[in-house]
Amino acid sequence: MILKIKKLRPNAKIPSCATNGSAGMDLNACIDEPVKIMPGDLKIIPTGLAVELPDNKCAAFLYARSGLGVKHGICLSNGVGVIDSDYRGEVCVGLCNVSAEEYTIEPGERVAQMIIAPVLVPEIEEVSQLGETERGAGGFGSTGKK
Repeated sequence: MILKIKKLRPNAKIPSCATNGSAGMDLNACIDEPVKIMPGDLKIIPTGLAVELPDNKCAAFLYARSGLGVKHGICLSNGVGVIDSDYRGEVCVGLCNVSAEEYTIEPGERVAQMIIAPVLVPEIEEVSQLGETERGAGGFGSTGKK
């Protein structure tokens, strides 16, 4: 599989995996000066990159970097970012600060990880009834706590 990446700005960094076993490619902040994220704030951080996925059977998914999330409370504001196969604009990362402390994103800092994964797009069939299961409609804790 080939992932085509276009730099939209000269200081953009091509994503890469930190180790041979990394699932995600690190995305870097393509900013000219530091960006403060105060507690409760939402910020959009540009990467300076656009991507072309091979076809509509895959998408790019953006996830938080565990170190930023666990150590500093910096997470993706939409949980997981989705880059559709037909999107050609700049990849930006929406970040939020769920901690009680301000955090500063520095130029070039790794702010998210991108994973390319297959996408299944089913045909939709409206039905009047769904098949029965042992669990049924039980949700949110219905299987117990262990």
